[in-house]
Amino acid sequence: MSKQQSIHAKQGENIFAKNPKISAELLALTYGAFVHKLIKDTDNAEEVNAILDKMGFNIGCRLVDEFFAKSPTQGLCQDLSDTAKVIAEQAFKMFMGVTAEIANFDGDNKSFSLILRENPLADFVVLPMQNQKLWYSNVVCGVIRGALDMLNMKVNVYFKKDVLRGHDCSEIRVELKEIVKDRYEEDE
Repeated sequence: MSKQQSIHAKQGENIFAKNPKISAELLALTYGAFVHKLIKDTDNAEEVNAILDKMGFNIGCRLVDEFFAKSPTQGLCQDLSDTAKVIAEQAFKMFMGVTAEIANFDGDNKSFSLILRENPLADFVVLPMQNQKLWYSNVVCGVIRGALDMLNMKVNVYFKKDVLRGHDCSEIRVELKEIVKDRYEEDE
């Protein structure tokens, strides 16, 4: 990030500072126990990935309301670039205590990557060899997808890289499929 923080980063910092917090260690350990139980119950990494994504989607559908309640000056984003900044600098800070970097916008401005240098969910985690198909923090992808769905943006969200798989950072790819236009029926 540049020396001068963007308005979204400042808002994220301010909201994060004002709100009550839970211990990052408690969150990481509780989430880890939950993922461990899912793996033990299903014994299928792809199924666990789908469960985490669906769970995240449901959380994201509700978090978007909390996001706007806690940042009442935040209007609707004008384009996907603005959306990426709000997610990376404001929403991640507000709900996870970290910020993400934005990278790899495509030529059509329809997809981008969020780079996480730190991921509080992945603290204390070592991914066993038999679970290399598991995207441990896949709940985050679901949260992003659910929140954007509530804003009429249909997106694909998935991990491309994960530090738990030996990469230098975690990369979440967000691809815009369509923007759903609101349609209103006239009363008869």
